[in-house]
Amino acid sequence: MQARMNHPVMVVPEAMKALQSLGDLTKNGLPEKLLELVHLRASQINGCSVCVDMHPKLARKAGETDERLFAVAAWYDTPYFTEAERAALALTEALTRISDRADPVPDAIWNEADKHFDEQELATLVLAIASINVWNRLNVAVRQPVGVWKV
Repeated sequence: MQARMNHPVMVVPEAMKALQSLGDLTKNGLPEKLLELVHLRASQINGCSVCVDMHPKLARKAGETDERLFAVAAWYDTPYFTEAERAALALTEALTRISDRADPVPDAIWNEADKHFDEQELATLVLAIASINVWNRLNVAVRQPVGVWKV
């Protein structure tokens, strides 16, 4: 596969700086393994092959197991995730699929996340989900090939 154009963050370097800054902010507020699970799940939903390739590699470097990585797409049917991780993955799905329902983030999903994360952590989680969705949309739009950027 060949990209349709140079990646937008390469064409507009200030965008790369802004997105990297946002990503850096989220790294300080939540465990790295949780962030990588969230990044992987949103990327699976969005069909972003670059991120589906990259985030399991980053998760493994952070100590994540293959068993859990293989199960992320079916997290709700597997016993491998904590209640906090399940809440984060549910919120990830809701915020990634915002047009799929009249109430994009139902109170039940929000309240479950709120039980497991304090306000700072929840804000960081929402920013992390928004950030990966931006990267997914950029990569999908230009058909960014897997493997161009090495992890």
